[in-house]
Amino acid sequence: MHHLTYDDVVRAAGRVAGHVRPVTVAPDRPGLWLALEQMQHTGSFKARGAHNFLAAHRESGTLPGAGVTIASGGNAGLACAWAARRLGVRATVFLPENAPHVKVARLRGYGADVRLVGTEYAQALAACEEFARTTGALASHAYDHPLIAAGAGTLVDEIRDRVPGLDTVVVAVGGGGLFAGVAAAAAHHGLRTVAVEPENCRALHEALKAGRVVDVTVDSVAADALGARRVTPLALTAAQDPSVTSVLVPDADIVRARQALWDDRRLAVEHAAATALAALAPGTGAYTPAEGETVAVVVCGANTDPGDLVGG
Repeated sequence: MHHLTYDDVVRAAGRVAGHVRPVTVAPDRPGLWLALEQMQHTGSFKARGAHNFLAAHRESGTLPGAGVTIASGGNAGLACAWAARRLGVRATVFLPENAPHVKVARLRGYGADVRLVGTEYAQALAACEEFARTTGALASHAYDHPLIAAGAGTLVDEIRDRVPGLDTVVVAVGGGGLFAGVAAAAAHHGLRTVAVEPENCRALHEALKAGRVVDVTVDSVAADALGARRVTPLALTAAQDPSVTSVLVPDADIVRARQALWDDRRLAVEHAAATALAALAPGTGAYTPAEGETVAVVVCGANTDPGDLVGG
């Protein structure tokens, strides 16, 4: 199995430079900074990995004429379509027939050829895999690929450049692509990584307990983005480093953190993006920084319906 290294992240940084938006950071309270990656192209960090994935294949001459294909109506599909358009590559995206019209429209707005198949994601995925087999299109993945993870890890050096005396990076974990990239870069610099999952979407936490990747059930307000039934092996390997701390947060804290980002900063973010911040809830959080510790929390995505963010 490929072990993600800082060199992978450095190569990714060279590919994405000038194509992605450098992360913006903002102070939250003493010792705590927010890395506002929800301001990235397509509204999430996934633009980094998608661009690195396609650019690396073009660099190595392995980008087929049939282009790239993915089964995802979420942030990964949007990022794939965006990156493909930037590089002049054909993107074919598979979704269930009942996918929200707004997602279909946005994907088509990025120039993707959208194929609606079946009524469940599994059917769309099967059609995507068959399309890749029969056309030779390059199959992409939401998180389970070293190039995807390395692209996400380019966040760390940008945060270090902007946050004086950084000690710790806190990041939400679903399938583990973002976490694996961040942890690889953070460990190289002697930084701690805190991996945060909802209590009932705990694929990484359970894999660490078992010492291997295991299947878990998922049930969380953040499951649309963090509801992976199993974590990537890259993430498990990264999490076994002593510089990594794995914690769990209840849904109620995630909801409060998301509302607080709206009330205090008028940031409308996904529940997944508030999950990392939930771990640092004053007095009740799953992770309590040490005296003088400087922490950056990755706010990872903004593709949400803000209709339930009221008050403040």
